[in-house]
Amino acid sequence: MRVFVTGATGFIGSAIVQELLAAGHGVIGLARSEQAAQALLAAGADVHRGSLDDPDSLKRGAAAAEGVIHTAYNHDFGNMSAAGELDVLAVEALGAALVGTGKPLVVTSVISHLAKGRVCTEADEPDGGSAVKHRSAAEEAGLKLADADVRVSVVRLPPSVHGEGDRSGFLPAVIRTALQAGASAYVGDGTNRWSAVHRLDAARLYRLALESAPAGARLHAIGDEGVSFRAIAEAVGRRLDLPAICISPPEAAGHFGWLAHFAAQDVPASSKLTQALLGWQPVHPGILADLEQEFYYRS
Repeated sequence: MRVFVTGATGFIGSAIVQELLAAGHGVIGLARSEQAAQALLAAGADVHRGSLDDPDSLKRGAAAAEGVIHTAYNHDFGNMSAAGELDVLAVEALGAALVGTGKPLVVTSVISHLAKGRVCTEADEPDGGSAVKHRSAAEEAGLKLADADVRVSVVRLPPSVHGEGDRSGFLPAVIRTALQAGASAYVGDGTNRWSAVHRLDAARLYRLALESAPAGARLHAIGDEGVSFRAIAEAVGRRLDLPAICISPPEAAGHFGWLAHFAAQDVPASSKLTQALLGWQPVHPGILADLEQEFYYRS
């Protein structure tokens, strides 16, 4: 299958490209810069010039392919609503090129917009009151395409997609914060949980979704259902030789900055339905094992 991939040079997207190529698929990667284009060529993929804010370029890329995987996202925590609106427009542009074709489209969403404080499943609808509800609209826009003969599926990612090469995810931010503060902190008793997945396990799920997920499927890329943030903070502190400390909720913003909301989130989730549907099994190291590795602490 010839697959158009947005975000193809990102942390997750680059792993998806390699997963697709290894399985015998052809890849067309979206590139908005010469550096991205060269990285795609070096990886063995073809290049399609364009960007998320150029809907026509997305339509052309999707129209030239037999399937689409959409992972690109503008992670602007200063204007999350605008980032969400741009994502909706991108999903709609990609979908418009696939209407009536029966071709697969895999859309990226997140676990964090589901209800908090319990283990969420693929059957759970987005929580309209979520602080990250800007991610819900793109999921909904994607799933609507199932009624237009697009074999659309949604992959929900957990707060931490981890592994070697992670430079801009939440774990590097937790580590940087600990270094700057001289302590690795957790909020309250630290029992709030993060779900997580290794990037290579996530990449394999995207490929399986492309190949065989039924239209309208919601899929969970979950390896660790829920690891306490205290355990994460203690692993970071141990590795950096810094104390792991408890801070109160009012102190969280001063310590974590923009990360404070996410550091206090309780977002466990299950992937049992996904595993049963697609035969996907996470096999790579979990989040705490990865936090013991040197690559997370290289300057």
